[in-house]
This record gives sequence, structure tokens and C-alpha cells, in this order.
Amino acid sequence: MHLTGLHHVAIIAADYQRSRDFYHRILGLPILAEHWRAERQSWKLDLAVPGGGQLELFSFPAPPPRPTRPEACGLRHLAFACADVAACRQSLLAEGVAVEDLRVDEFTGARFFFCADPDGLPLEFYQPRD
Repeated sequence: MHLTGLHHVAIIAADYQRSRDFYHRILGLPILAEHWRAERQSWKLDLAVPGGGQLELFSFPAPPPRPTRPEACGLRHLAFACADVAACRQSLLAEGVAVEDLRVDEFTGARFFFCADPDGLPLEFYQPRD
């Protein structure tokens, strides 16, 4: 087996239009494709992630809520790399997104912060050190 990278991460949204706006307009991820799947009563949106890979956003009728605390097994958070984490944080604040304070990774010295997407999925914004 020879893996060549991470292709996509899939997210199911409770409010498709709200999540579409968050990931496309607020985070600035370009739309690659958007399809209505009538047989599933579901939208599927493919968004490009800078540096490669994609984020797939789905809607489904009445999805169950995501387990949160205490920590549930499965995806813990989604992390985006950014060139200037402080500017990224300010941009989200200007859009009315609640964000945590900047922190420093104790092992790498890199700066980061967390916020949540419209469904409460934890998102990390991480500025790798050169």
C-alpha cells in the first residue's frame, strides 16, 4: 500500500445553507462542485482546501446531533494551517464567530486557536513554525 495524501474530510450539516456560508464565504474555501441528490434529499458540496484536499459538506434530513463532551471517539477536530493565525482570528471575530484565545503548542512552539463551525464541530487554526 502506498498512500499519497489525505483526499477529503466529510461533514454533515444540520443547516446546510448556514454551514455552506461559513465554509465558503467566511473561511473562503472555493466551491469545486455542488449537487442536489434527490434520492437522498441531500446536498453535497465539494470545497477546495488550500494546499490540496477537499472538504465535503452534506445535508441529510434530521441528522442526529454530534456527541461532544466528554470526548467522544471519532474525529476530534479539523485543523486548518494559516500563514498568520492572529489575522485569521481577527477575520473570524469580524464575522461574529466566537473564537478562543491564541495559544502556543507546548511541543512545537506554534501558535493556534479554536472555534466551532455552525454545528459545533471544533475547528483549529494553526500557524506552523518555519
